[in-house]
Amino acid sequence: MNKKGYFGNWGGAYIPEVLYETFKQLNQAFEQVKGDPAFWQEYIDLMATYSCRPTPLTHAENLSRHFGGGQIYIKREDLNHTGAHKANNVMGQGLLVKRMGKKRVIAETGAGQHGVATATMAAKFGFECTIYMGEEDVIRQRPNVFWMEKMGATVVPVTSGARTLKDAINEAFRDWVSSMDDTHYVMGTVCGPHPFPEMVAWFQSIIGIEARKQILNQFGKLPERVYACVGGGSNAMGIFQGFLADKAVDLIGVEAGGKGIDTGQHAARLASKDASVGVAQGYKTMFLQNDDGQMLDTHSVAAGLDYIGVSPILSDLWEKKRVRFAAATDAEVMAALDLTMKKEGIIPALESTHAFVHAFKEAPELKPDQALIINQSGRGDKDIFTIAHAFDDPSWKAFIRGKGEEYAT
Repeated sequence: MNKKGYFGNWGGAYIPEVLYETFKQLNQAFEQVKGDPAFWQEYIDLMATYSCRPTPLTHAENLSRHFGGGQIYIKREDLNHTGAHKANNVMGQGLLVKRMGKKRVIAETGAGQHGVATATMAAKFGFECTIYMGEEDVIRQRPNVFWMEKMGATVVPVTSGARTLKDAINEAFRDWVSSMDDTHYVMGTVCGPHPFPEMVAWFQSIIGIEARKQILNQFGKLPERVYACVGGGSNAMGIFQGFLADKAVDLIGVEAGGKGIDTGQHAARLASKDASVGVAQGYKTMFLQNDDGQMLDTHSVAAGLDYIGVSPILSDLWEKKRVRFAAATDAEVMAALDLTMKKEGIIPALESTHAFVHAFKEAPELKPDQALIINQSGRGDKDIFTIAHAFDDPSWKAFIRGKGEEYAT
């Protein structure tokens, strides 16, 4: 990354003039803590005593046996406090907010996990908290909305646009423009204007640092492949950073294929041909947009992957061919979830299950003395109503049964 916040051709800080001083202050504060080992140790200690870190690396013996190929290991971010990797970033930003002396935090959320984590952080540190969430996501992620409100956060349903994550981000930026003196925007993913991509990736790197050490201790060598779902990309960047320097380790990001990447009803940016270079929401990356630069509607069964853009860091790694990308459809996700629950008694979030889909497809290619890691970025409790509805849908039931048999072969 250069000093202007670019990762190769991607990134930057395309911000209105009114936010210039706020970003200048944020950059200075982040540079100070980044160079302070005491801050990182404070962060590690907080995550150990408040958020159950390090999270385990689980050997999925039954799934490994089922596919008959490589050994499948699951990095259990679902066991992190609040049920996802989101706590890593928000607790780190919370410590930064304390240093900056601000009293209020705002955030956007899609799946609700970032919203819950931000509300949790605000309760712990005594900040006022407002969460912006697309009206569509408020409906399908009602359990998370309930917990945000109970922890004292104000949840604002966003009724503009497609009423999903991109619209929530837009509203959060509007709030920040009018409240920047006492408010910090807790960006939830490795997107947005500099320094957010670098900052969020830095806090999330704790996942990869742990996973690399754990696989060496438990398996005795590095994995052949590492899989992570990709919405904005924070959990993927978190675990990928542990293995980026290991050129022999294949890194795979799995995006939302929705109803199929040929249908136009998906959120696959780097795994489809539907995305193009654009500048929006403060940064340059690959966006799902039309020829006039207007953002397209996206679709995914997983609210946290239902987003038009992708991290500029991942765009750079994709362009350099260090990370490859695939897409998983809604139906494939439900089949993989069904299989994982029945074989391992583990309930991954719908977002995380996208990574399971592609790992299951490729596991038979590996040998029994080789390993792969799936980053389970969150748990599926929040998805109970969506999952129940899907499993009750006759057409999905048939697909799930058929896909289960296909996986078995």
